[in-house]
Amino acid sequence: MLKKTILGMAAAALLSTFVFGRDVVSYVKTFGSSARDAIKGEVPIEFEIQRARNLVENLVPDIRQCMHVIAEEEVNVEHLLRDVARCENELGKQKGDILALRHDIDSGRQTYQYASRTYSANDVKRDLSSRFERFKIAESTLASKKQILSAREKSVVAAREKLDNMLSEKRDLEVQVEHLEARVKTIQAAQTASSVQLDNSQLARAKKLISELNKQLDVTQRVLDTEGKFVGLIPVEAANQVPEDLSTQIDEYFGRGVQPAEATDKSVADRNSL
Repeated sequence: MLKKTILGMAAAALLSTFVFGRDVVSYVKTFGSSARDAIKGEVPIEFEIQRARNLVENLVPDIRQCMHVIAEEEVNVEHLLRDVARCENELGKQKGDILALRHDIDSGRQTYQYASRTYSANDVKRDLSSRFERFKIAESTLASKKQILSAREKSVVAAREKLDNMLSEKRDLEVQVEHLEARVKTIQAAQTASSVQLDNSQLARAKKLISELNKQLDVTQRVLDTEGKFVGLIPVEAANQVPEDLSTQIDEYFGRGVQPAEATDKSVADRNSL
């Protein structure tokens, strides 16, 4: 299987070289770049934002490791400070003993007594010489420790600054990711709003129907107005009342001023003549 795969790859390479010649490498690189860009273009922006968020969250282990290193270095500095202080105290004591022995030797005595023991002048000189050499070695060692302490203190300060920068950059990246997400939502909302299409045909039909209904109502009202049945007027007509001159109106209408008695006699005469 492996042999067939190798032979296939070799044949493809040979065919590509035959077709494209010396430019085969350029073609391959261009094709790979185009394919990569095409694939990247198909990745949803939400996925890329989540990937950016994950990358920011992945900074947390590095930040914790930096915190651990700083804590260890701070503890080391504290121990070294105590060690330097102890060495300085010891050197101060040694210096005092050396100066005391030197003062005794300058007195010119042949014997010296310390702690209920007697020592010759040569013994005291040898002891003083040994003390002085050890003091110089201890002083040199203390100077080295102080240099180490200074270097470690600077290292702690630099590490603390690095940690602060990492925390600040992480917060800034988190804000940028949130800003990206807000921009995506804004753009998506705008795209959704622009993609909504109103059905103009339904709108036109609704307008036409309303216009036709208004026209029908106008015609109906016009007919009622023509028939004297006015619509929408305020009913201000007075109530029906019996006129006071009703009898006069009847006489004038039927007899035009004839008295009731005369009208009766005339009626009787007419009947007798018959």
